[in-house]
Amino acid sequence: MNRSLSAVIGRAARKPSASVGEWFGKSIKLSDGGFWGQFLGGQSSSGKTVNVDNAMKLSAVWSCVRIISTSVAGLPLGVYRRELDGGRSDARDFPIYDVIHTSPNEDMTAFQFWQAMVSAMLLRGNAFAEIMRIGGRIVALDFLLPSRVDLEVDADGRVEYWFRPRKGARRKIERENMLHIPAFSLDGRVGLSAIRYGADVFGAAMSADDAANGTFKNGLLPAVAFKVDRVLKPEQREEFRDYVKQVSGALNAGRSPVLEQGITPESIGINPVDAQLLESRGYSIEEVCRWFGVPPWMVGKTDAGSNWGTGLEQQMIAFLTFSISSITNQIQQCVNKRLLTAVERRTFYAEYSLEAFLKADSAARAALYSTMVQNGIYTRDDCRVKENLPRKGGNAAVLTVQTNLTPIDQLGQTTDGQAAQAALKNWLGQKQE
Repeated sequence: MNRSLSAVIGRAARKPSASVGEWFGKSIKLSDGGFWGQFLGGQSSSGKTVNVDNAMKLSAVWSCVRIISTSVAGLPLGVYRRELDGGRSDARDFPIYDVIHTSPNEDMTAFQFWQAMVSAMLLRGNAFAEIMRIGGRIVALDFLLPSRVDLEVDADGRVEYWFRPRKGARRKIERENMLHIPAFSLDGRVGLSAIRYGADVFGAAMSADDAANGTFKNGLLPAVAFKVDRVLKPEQREEFRDYVKQVSGALNAGRSPVLEQGITPESIGINPVDAQLLESRGYSIEEVCRWFGVPPWMVGKTDAGSNWGTGLEQQMIAFLTFSISSITNQIQQCVNKRLLTAVERRTFYAEYSLEAFLKADSAARAALYSTMVQNGIYTRDDCRVKENLPRKGGNAAVLTVQTNLTPIDQLGQTTDGQAAQAALKNWLGQKQE
């Protein structure tokens, strides 16, 4: 029997700063506007209502979500088999390999599916996919809109998932059939929405954009009041307001207006330069990037420091280490936990290949292969496979090291050629004696 939400919603409405961890055990639903209106979006201190739709209209939010989601979706997610010697091999014949790597469902490619999942994590804090089975075998992952998933907690404290389709009654999805991937979380079960917690930042950015748009709409002119030397009747005021509209139109058309006797214009607005409008908008971009963990230069906000070669490279490494890896690690572990049984996890595991980021840098890729081959870590065939080239076999499948490129299992041994040279040198020495 699910517990009542009335008390929870009431407290959440009165306490908008409360985290989801305080309410999770109270049978919260994603459809409960009283709670989720505060959690996923609400009124910012700037007066703007912030939700996913209008936040995505900010160029910085759009760019951050696009960059992170497409970066993760573009990485190959494979399934591997643990070998007895400590190595691993591709498990392309494992049932879920094709589902998570190529075709999650009938409508989506793997790229589209994981892009949607990561976007939901970034914006909503949680990503959901229903696990479809036939005869106990996983055959598909159907992406579910977070807004249509209700989270409830039963009397034993276990999470229940309910889905509301566009048509038909609400239905329960069993835990074993739900792939739930939370983003950053305080309680380990429900992710936190950046849109809700960053409402003030996003609201300030929206207000700055509105102010800039209003300034450009007025032809970069400040607000102007007109002083008259008499008291006007209501109908005269309306007539004068119509006249002011004509004046504004004349200014926008580049024509000089003519003011009648006794009318004096006075500026009452703040000059955009004095208001530091451009600086405020630039600061808003940096703030938005901070919420998503994206370097500002990746969304077009550059300065002299971020354009320097080595600095740019180190920032890219930091982005991959702290932003992308945190998401890929979460996805990997959730996939392993939800899509593989305890017995299967002893032999198989899913993992992203972060080396795919080197595909765009041929020089770095070549340097990596050269170092790996010369130090006996990769064979030449290993490198050819990574470049989608056929294996050559023979010596190309042998591990070598830089010293004469000797096979690794023959280090310290004398080759036949070296033995012949030593014997010849010894014979010549004896003849001279």
